[in-house]
Amino acid sequence: MYKKLILTALFFVFLGWQAFPCTSYLVTPGASADGSSMISYAADSHIRYGELYFFEGGPKPPGSYFQVYYRGNHKPLARVPLPESTYQVVGYINEKQVAIGESTFGGHRELFDTTGMIDYTSLMQLALMKAPTARDAIRIIGELADEYGYYSLGESFSIADPNEVWIMEIIGKGTNMQYNRRTREHYNADKGAVWVAKRIPDGYISAHANHARIMTFPLANGTTSITNQQMDKLHEPGISTIYAHDVIDFARRKEYYEGPDADFSFSDVYAPIDFGAARFCEARVWSMFKEVAPDMDQYMDYAMGFDLTNRMPLYVKPERKLSLEDLIKFKRDYLQGTDFDISQDIGAGPWGKPYRWRPLTWELDGKTYFHERTTATQQTGFSFITQSRKDYPDPIGGIIWFGVDDTNLTVYVPMYAGIRRAPDTFREGYGNILEYKEDAAFWVFNKVAHLVYLRYSLKMPDVRKVQEELESSFHNFVPAIDKAALELYQQNPELAKDFLTNFSVSMGNYTVERWEELFRFLLVKYLDGNIKKEENGEFLTNQYGKYPIVEHPNYPEWWLRTIIELTGDQFLYRENEQE
Repeated sequence: MYKKLILTALFFVFLGWQAFPCTSYLVTPGASADGSSMISYAADSHIRYGELYFFEGGPKPPGSYFQVYYRGNHKPLARVPLPESTYQVVGYINEKQVAIGESTFGGHRELFDTTGMIDYTSLMQLALMKAPTARDAIRIIGELADEYGYYSLGESFSIADPNEVWIMEIIGKGTNMQYNRRTREHYNADKGAVWVAKRIPDGYISAHANHARIMTFPLANGTTSITNQQMDKLHEPGISTIYAHDVIDFARRKEYYEGPDADFSFSDVYAPIDFGAARFCEARVWSMFKEVAPDMDQYMDYAMGFDLTNRMPLYVKPERKLSLEDLIKFKRDYLQGTDFDISQDIGAGPWGKPYRWRPLTWELDGKTYFHERTTATQQTGFSFITQSRKDYPDPIGGIIWFGVDDTNLTVYVPMYAGIRRAPDTFREGYGNILEYKEDAAFWVFNKVAHLVYLRYSLKMPDVRKVQEELESSFHNFVPAIDKAALELYQQNPELAKDFLTNFSVSMGNYTVERWEELFRFLLVKYLDGNIKKEENGEFLTNQYGKYPIVEHPNYPEWWLRTIIELTGDQFLYRENEQE
């Protein structure tokens, strides 16, 4: 038992923290300012391209199937037959306003099923194609994993619809090959997955960031908790927990757990907490919770890996209702305002850069050290915040606020669930991670980000100005668009979808154009380490109108003192000294 925990911990340190960085927030309707369900997601990956996926809904020809590829390396897996008709999916929200996000938590390494034929991303996409509610999405994910075998490590899913928000955590059963003498075939006797799903109580919020967070849960009683063998009760209002019937029995068989059923903790058993899980993962959850919930200081030592016994709750009740703008702010968190703010230590350099290049950990003189892992990170491919709003028809009520690249430097653009296509600059296949395309959203945002990384504190005010200009305008537009679309929908639903498409596509393409303008402005203003003076975007010139007025910003004093401490008198100016 002890040996297994050590092996799992080592797996996390040397593989998990490098490969699975995503941060997700969950807000129930009763905890949101406008009564919407909201979830967020960030596809943090060093190989992921930022693009807006679009799956057309409606009737499917006989023989249609969904080709599964493993998200980690594009290995082809199963071909899953599609039903006669599917729901349209924009990014990760479908036309019924069901939305799904995720973060990978790894867990016991030996539970990766090498014979599995469906991965976590395909589970999300197929569930969105089929599920009219969040509860149906949970059922579909569990069924697909059992049918095809789960080819992934542990996952936490955020699942929302207009009425409720759930967190579902799932992990495979590993590979246990047996031989069937009758069929003369080998098969995996442990095919499938174990999982638990809990509904976040209305009025509460939750979050997850690459570590399993569901601990104990009520056992099946038919009124509040059911197993996957009792799915006839799935839509009964009181049901708040659903789990795989063998989630505890399997842990006993694997010798992960020996205690009573009532004390079983999914997180502690399938993904034991350690320093890395706390500091790199739970710290991101804590940093969001502390902004809106009382008494979160008591969990700081846990989040920073100093006290692993005082675990944070799965969900908290915020002191105020949260808005879309709040979630956008949280997505841009780098532990600012805490003792662990990464823009304030030596690694930030003279210009306060809140980013650390990978690897996350390194060894020196026989000791292992690390950089902080924060929500805002340079390797994000894309991110989003979804709103599922029960007071509107589904094509209008569902919005995915979508951005590409670094969450701190992106712009979240509203894409309605009812749109007929993605903007060209954002659409899937418009450029890729190995093909630069000058007007693709991903590459335009990366151009700006890389300019900013060079001298962060100097350039960010210019970025924030345009970022706020765009996002504020979108937030002001949406109520008017909602109203106009609703009036059209009541007369002609198809015309309303055309209207929403035109708005979302126009805003997406305009955002890319405006960000390209920002790139050109930054390049001119900060060329060669100088700063050209400007007013309202217009560069100032000398009295003859020919040359720019140039400033040379000083390095901060602490940086200059650091140079002196490291070099002594090497750079001391010796005036009038004779050789």
